[in-house]
Amino acid sequence: LSELEALMERMKRLQEDKEDEEASQEEMATRFEKEKKESLLVISGGICAFPVPFSFEDEIVSTDVSRYIEDPGFGYKDFARRGEDHLPTFRAQDYTWENHGFSLVNRLYSDIGHLLDEKFRMVYNLTYNTMATHEDVDTTTLRRALFNYVHCMYGIRYDDYDYGEVNQLLERSLKVYIKTVTCYPERTTKRMYDSYWRQFKHSEKVHVNLLLMEARMQAELLYALRAITRHLT
Repeated sequence: LSELEALMERMKRLQEDKEDEEASQEEMATRFEKEKKESLLVISGGICAFPVPFSFEDEIVSTDVSRYIEDPGFGYKDFARRGEDHLPTFRAQDYTWENHGFSLVNRLYSDIGHLLDEKFRMVYNLTYNTMATHEDVDTTTLRRALFNYVHCMYGIRYDDYDYGEVNQLLERSLKVYIKTVTCYPERTTKRMYDSYWRQFKHSEKVHVNLLLMEARMQAELLYALRAITRHLT
């Protein structure tokens, strides 16, 4: 099967499995922990920890961005050390954007919550209902996997989501691309972009980038707003 056909087959199989039998809470928690730990190994200092068809290390462009920022040492750091048995988890139901973050940010800056919420929803729901040459395709499962994988990298878990879907729908080269774009955007190269979903349209792959950026922004807001809430109470 081509990459596209294989992905569509996995999406179909996931839907059938979900209708036949739902995973238990314990199974979903275990799958999240596995995915979270794996995300720490996806890329480290620009070196892919997984065996992929080519080396991304050679493609990393050494870009001096220090002149654009006040703190040259500022950047993404993994939320836990590799090898730790108990990685910190931000349980989404304890502090969600919809129920907590939205109202707080509106209190702090009038109406900004509405604008942010509209932006999150628009990008998340954006779809042509296509996958490359296939039309009338429900891409909800795929969009949710992309969004939730970014939050998983930041240690955020949704109890009602089966993270087994992430592992089945997002191949390793795509995971490397996701983490690079989300955490080390200055290291992203065209070769990385070309390495995944080779049969997809550019507009569909650009939508992936939009999803990744909005998921990252929401994850960062959740941590910041939760800290403010704790301070205020």
